[in-house]
Amino acid sequence: MGRTGGTRTGVLIDIDGVLTVSWEPLPGAVAAMAALRDAGYPFALVTNNTSRTRASIAAKLSGLGFPVGADDVLTAPAATAGYLRAHHPDARCTLLTSGDVRDDLEGVTLVDAADSPDIVVLGGAGEAFTYEALNQVFRQLDRGARLVAMHRNLYWRTSGGLDLDTGAFLLGLERAAGVEAVVTGKPAEAFFAAALAHLGITAQAAVMIGDDVESDVLAAQRHGITGVLVRTGKFRPETLRNAPGEPDHVVDSFADLPALLPALVRHHADGAR
Repeated sequence: MGRTGGTRTGVLIDIDGVLTVSWEPLPGAVAAMAALRDAGYPFALVTNNTSRTRASIAAKLSGLGFPVGADDVLTAPAATAGYLRAHHPDARCTLLTSGDVRDDLEGVTLVDAADSPDIVVLGGAGEAFTYEALNQVFRQLDRGARLVAMHRNLYWRTSGGLDLDTGAFLLGLERAAGVEAVVTGKPAEAFFAAALAHLGITAQAAVMIGDDVESDVLAAQRHGITGVLVRTGKFRPETLRNAPGEPDHVVDSFADLPALLPALVRHHADGAR
């Protein structure tokens, strides 16, 4: 079970590169998640995916055999909506992203990029990130619009290899416009805090498993969460060697997590005494 000595251990799980690649399950991932569910570990899927809504992600994963529902999924678009409602409730926002996540942007006023928005919101990179679209974003920033990014990941793993992601374009926009984006997905502290609140656990009782050593694992560790890096997805040995810190644990894949968790539960219990 996910409890030892009164300590309740919960798991935060990245999706892309951990559970799936190009929406195909990685070996052993479905069985491992079923094992977590059967053992009573509370978990949340925490993803910077910005091309699908929470409901769409849950439906896709469920169709692949993963025992998940929409309430188990926390996305960067949903976190972005929460940030905008709290800090800029009356702002007019324009969205540049690949895929349709408008259903997760409840309460956010969206306008066309040509309509002088107050805030430019960047989601996931893809075919929508044309020169014309990026140049229009630059011009809005130059006119004084604020910049919000759902994440600053540089790349992600697909079935065809590594693809550039938003961070590669975000760096250029920040430098050209002389602004700094507010990032609302991982590695933002608010994103991890929302996930912990969702599970009703403390950082000291949480485990984060991901394939991005910086945005997933080291970011979680900075917030007091135990980090587990998988050697799947975007993992590359040279990235780990050059990282600004060391993961608490490195495993071959998500399939190894159920065997690791009992030791982590005992560790969390000892730390709570």
